[in-house]
Amino acid sequence: MADATAQGNRCHNKENLMNPTLLERPGLARQDASQPNLLEQSLGQLACDIPGASRVFHEFNLDFCCGGQKTLRDAALGKGLDPVQIAEALHLLQDSDARRHDWRDEPSEALIAHILTRYHARHREQLPELIRLACRVEQVHGALDTCPNGLADHLRDMQQELEGHMLKEEQVLFPMLQQGLGRRAAPPIHVLRLEHEQHGEALEKLLVLTDHITPPTDACNTWRALYRGLSEFRDDLMQHIHLENNVLFANALNA
Repeated sequence: MADATAQGNRCHNKENLMNPTLLERPGLARQDASQPNLLEQSLGQLACDIPGASRVFHEFNLDFCCGGQKTLRDAALGKGLDPVQIAEALHLLQDSDARRHDWRDEPSEALIAHILTRYHARHREQLPELIRLACRVEQVHGALDTCPNGLADHLRDMQQELEGHMLKEEQVLFPMLQQGLGRRAAPPIHVLRLEHEQHGEALEKLLVLTDHITPPTDACNTWRALYRGLSEFRDDLMQHIHLENNVLFANALNA
C-alpha cells in the first residue's frame, strides 16, 4: 500500500508540473523572469549547486549524471516536460535553508575516499543481494505478465561491467589523481566517462524491465524488497556517477 501511495504521489506531482494553468501562479511567473539562468545551467551543475536537486531530477527521470552536461531546458524538453515549472521546483529548494556537503571544495583525496567507502563498497554489497532476490521473483512469478523476466541476468551483466569499471578507477585513475597528475589523467577519464554512459543505458533498461521500479499491487514481500533495493541502487549509482563526472573528473581536468 505504501508503494502504491508513493507512486500515486509521484504521478500527482508530475501532473501538477505538466499543468499549464500553473503558469499563472505568481511564483512561476517570477521564476521565468528573475532566474532564467537556471534553465541554461547544466543538470550536473544544478545537482552540485542546489541541495535536493537530485530528488527533483529523479522524480522526472532527468539524467543528471551521464547526461549532466545537458541544460535544464534541453533535458526537460527532451522528456516532454515544462522546464520553467521544474526550474520553479529548484527555485523553491534554493529558498529553503537546506545545506549539503559540497565536494567541490574538498581535495580529490577526500572525495576519492568517500567514493570508495560510500559507493564502491556499497555496490559490491547491493548487487549480489539484488541478483538473489531477482532470481527468486522470476522463479516464483515468471508466468505473470508483470514479472521482470530477464532482470537477474541484466543485474549480473551490470555487476560484471561495474566491477571492471571500479577496478580501473581503483588501480589506474585514482592513484594518478592522488599523485596530483590532474590533466595527465585525461585518457583514462575519457574511457571511464564512456563507461558511465553505458551504466546509464543499463539503468534505463532496468527501468523498462521493472515498469520504472514499480511493483504490481499484488506483489509479494520479496518482490517489494527487490524493488526497494533497486531504487536505492539506482539512486546510489546515479549519485556516484554524478560525483565523478561533474566533480572529481571536472576538477582534475581543470587543475
